[in-house]
Amino acid sequence: MTPPKVSDIGVTAEASEAPPAVSVCVETMKNRPDYLRTAQGRRQGTGSFLLQGRARGDASQTVRIGFTASKKIGNAVARNRAKRRMRALARALLPTQAQPGWDYVLVAKPEATVSRDYKDMLVDLANALASVHRVRS
Repeated sequence: MTPPKVSDIGVTAEASEAPPAVSVCVETMKNRPDYLRTAQGRRQGTGSFLLQGRARGDASQTVRIGFTASKKIGNAVARNRAKRRMRALARALLPTQAQPGWDYVLVAKPEATVSRDYKDMLVDLANALASVHRVRS
């Protein structure tokens, strides 16, 4: 199949696209001390999870994210489902809404994280990120 010919009239699809939003590199936290330091930072509860966040204070442009689901969530199947849903939320919103040099931990809530509508969870995460980043006096 040959590519379509570009006409001289009109704007091509490539030129009409908006410039990409600034995104950051997202990494997963793996060490317990990182989780504990993040737990001492700012917190924002939502209907579906708890968001913990803190600025690391380094010059790194990376964002680190962690996920926690305790046995209160249920059996292994429920805990894994809760973490899968939170990972999907993080993939959707953190690259554009997270601030560079921050650590975040999403903590699952019993019943809510597994059963809440995904669109509502997206709104919850966006609002929680805005609240955590708000300048405090």
